[in-house]
Amino acid sequence: MTTTNWTAICDSKLDRSRKSVLPSNLKLPMLPRAVIEFGQKSKDPNASAKELGAIVESDSGLTCELLRQINSPIFGLRQEVQSAQHIISLLGLKTMRTLLATVAVKSAMPSRDSRLINMKTFWNTNLERAIFAREIAILLKADADLAFAGAMLQDFLLPALTSQECETYLDFSVQNKPRKSLSAFERHVFGWDHAEAAAYLMREWSFPEDLIACVLLHHQGLAALANKSYGRTAVGAVAIAALMPDFFHQHPDGLTELVRLEIAWPVLNLVELAERVEILFHETAGADGRQHITFLHRVQKSPVCGQTV
Repeated sequence: MTTTNWTAICDSKLDRSRKSVLPSNLKLPMLPRAVIEFGQKSKDPNASAKELGAIVESDSGLTCELLRQINSPIFGLRQEVQSAQHIISLLGLKTMRTLLATVAVKSAMPSRDSRLINMKTFWNTNLERAIFAREIAILLKADADLAFAGAMLQDFLLPALTSQECETYLDFSVQNKPRKSLSAFERHVFGWDHAEAAAYLMREWSFPEDLIACVLLHHQGLAALANKSYGRTAVGAVAIAALMPDFFHQHPDGLTELVRLEIAWPVLNLVELAERVEILFHETAGADGRQHITFLHRVQKSPVCGQTV
């Protein structure tokens, strides 16, 4: 089995001599101290699951959110996980690193709305997209947990960016047809997009390179599937999930692209997948997800899926 060189893939898109592309005055999320300590200690090959688990559990809020996520219907575990140490023992250090990264970033994000983004809508969208990416990864026989984490994190910089550069992003939201994708718009205006900016920051945080790659490459769309190095990995699954319609209309033709994929890939049935994702989303989001416009609703109402608007 060929091992994917994630560091080389990221290096082909990022400049090692550069730490960031973001403006120096941008207020960035600060990771919980427990996450930083965990990252440092986990590099020690002699560190035990008990020691690593104790670091995570020193932050009760982080631990509660981690356990809530891992015990949700999304992961379908046969036994309830009761501690951070249990996660490491049951699922391994790699999975722990990946899931901890998603929980850490969410906890570091401001709870209040940005100037253009409602945070409840933002996290509901991320959750549904992450569930979708996980299901796609299963079809690809790829790392489903990595796909889930990558999709959850792909847009984590947008609240900060849209707050500070409100007028610029407002121009994106009201642009005339034909609309540019958000990534193309950002590159035209800034010379970089939020995926690249996030990847640099994730490297500074010492996040896993495969997770960084998922975020860095998530705007490649269907082209990601054609890549021989990572097309059949979690990166491909995250790139497909990124085509889902969202509140910011990042991919104007995203649903059309998904329909094209459904035609070319017989194993994919968008309606059946959307129904499964909706069930898992509502079971996980609970009351917070009641007002969310789900992907299934969008598919059923879209003319490109053969339905009447």
